[in-house]
Amino acid sequence: MRKVIGIGETVLDIIFKDGKPIEAVPGGSTFNGIVSLGRAGVKTTFISETGSDRVGEYVRAFLKENGVDTSDINVYSEIKSPISLAFLDENNNADYIFYRDQNHDHMDFTYPEISRDDIVVFGSFYAVNPSLRPQVAGLLEYARNRGAIIYYDVNYRPAHRNDVLKITPNLIDNLEFADIVRGSREDFMEIYKKDSAERVYRAETSFYCKRLVYTDGPNPVSVFSDGGFHKEYPMPATKTVSTIGAGDNFNAGLIYGMIKYGVTRDDIERGLDEQTWDRLIDCASAFSADCCKDIFNYISKDFGKTLQQ
Repeated sequence: MRKVIGIGETVLDIIFKDGKPIEAVPGGSTFNGIVSLGRAGVKTTFISETGSDRVGEYVRAFLKENGVDTSDINVYSEIKSPISLAFLDENNNADYIFYRDQNHDHMDFTYPEISRDDIVVFGSFYAVNPSLRPQVAGLLEYARNRGAIIYYDVNYRPAHRNDVLKITPNLIDNLEFADIVRGSREDFMEIYKKDSAERVYRAETSFYCKRLVYTDGPNPVSVFSDGGFHKEYPMPATKTVSTIGAGDNFNAGLIYGMIKYGVTRDDIERGLDEQTWDRLIDCASAFSADCCKDIFNYISKDFGKTLQQ
């Protein structure tokens, strides 16, 4: 049975609307997608770390409840588990303030079993953080040698705008490791100061990875792939309650589609045809739309059950 391995941070998101806290949910960029995949019945494991505090206990228990293997999460008694404050605006988009233990930034872990055509997903500043680079790069090298599919979500936040030059070598390294790259208009504006999907692909990413999925909120998704393939996909109109996990769940849906339709590493290297991309983007948009219908960062359990039928 194929599995999905996620690597990233865990955060407890405290969500505010109109200046008042309305919910507290476990989160993190890769974390959100892994939880949704677990709810969809996909075999998942998550590589991360938490403190041994109540927040960390809650986060680990939450993963287990949603079918995610937590045996590769390290627990440290000397650190506090990260939290974030997410402030929803009138369009239910979020602005964040993060609180992390600055005295701990090294992430030790052992590699899980990875088989050919398993899928490794990673992204955000975690993926380019110089302090974590040896561990992240080591895992990616191991995954590639084992024949896994590597999915990279750029997910670069404005809070790290001044770090672009510092992280660029790691960013390029990630693009080279990746079989599929997904990034948003906002991500690429922060990094490249370019707001055109085609300009980003032609000038910045295609040399390193031939497959780019470019998202732009409710606007059409642009897909670029091998052999000059390019297609735009309209996104379904959705009444949003929160967009916090929209991109993370887009990733989860696309990965779910790869497993559902049997897309292998060999298929990707040969070049995916239009019908396959249609199916993958359909799954991705369905996951993203379902997540946005509620305050939580993942697909609903009910939606997950329909995917297992």
